[in-house]
Amino acid sequence: MTSTIDRGAATAVVTPRTSPPRSSKRPGARHGRRQGFLRSSNGKKAVMAVSGAVLVLFLIGHMIGNAKLFLGRDTFNSYAEWLRTVGEPALPARTVLTLTEIVLAAAVVLHMWAAVSLARRAAKARPVKYAAKRKSQAGGYVVRTMRYGGVIIVLFVVWHLLDLTFGAVNPKGFAATPYDRVIAGFDPSRWWVTAFYVVALIMIGLHLRHGLWSAFQTLGLAGGRSRHLLNAGAAVLAAVLVLGFLAVPIAVTIGAVK
Repeated sequence: MTSTIDRGAATAVVTPRTSPPRSSKRPGARHGRRQGFLRSSNGKKAVMAVSGAVLVLFLIGHMIGNAKLFLGRDTFNSYAEWLRTVGEPALPARTVLTLTEIVLAAAVVLHMWAAVSLARRAAKARPVKYAAKRKSQAGGYVVRTMRYGGVIIVLFVVWHLLDLTFGAVNPKGFAATPYDRVIAGFDPSRWWVTAFYVVALIMIGLHLRHGLWSAFQTLGLAGGRSRHLLNAGAAVLAAVLVLGFLAVPIAVTIGAVK
């Protein structure tokens, strides 16, 4: 038997398939370049680290300034006046203090922006919860402490400004001297204010301790022999700041400073 071959089909010219030209650039390279450093995770972590460092330096200086209360009324009031007049006569009054306040406000806003952005990015990267609960530092106590502690810290800062800076909720008002506002603000009859300060400052200490430790880990310093040393250093610095800030309200509340 013979088979018939369709000559037209057998001899038809076959046009080879052509694949689209490959781009010499990696996928997402253009997107990554367009995204920008500050929109990347590393950029946000850098913003958190720098803004956090600014706030830590401010806390250290503020704690030292508060301690002048134990040196007496005149010393503390003189220090408060110096803050408003530093830079004179080269600069107008309050110029340096205003610039410092602007830097601190920017640091707070950037710190909060970076924290919220990183949290949202982490949630998008793992939209489905684990089937089994995992006991991890990132998913438990520390995250809840940082989240709710951050709210308490914001409320504390607002109250602190209204009380001791602007005098809006202070019994002595804005017209009183800084020393008198502190004494009136932490009067034993206002024990609830001192209690709020204690809770808020403990939250600040926990936040600071975790923030320092996270910064060490991000920089790759929390490994090997330095791990325990840096962990202890972060805890000690946080404890010193908390105790230093609590010394004033507690001393006034118990009557040690009048």
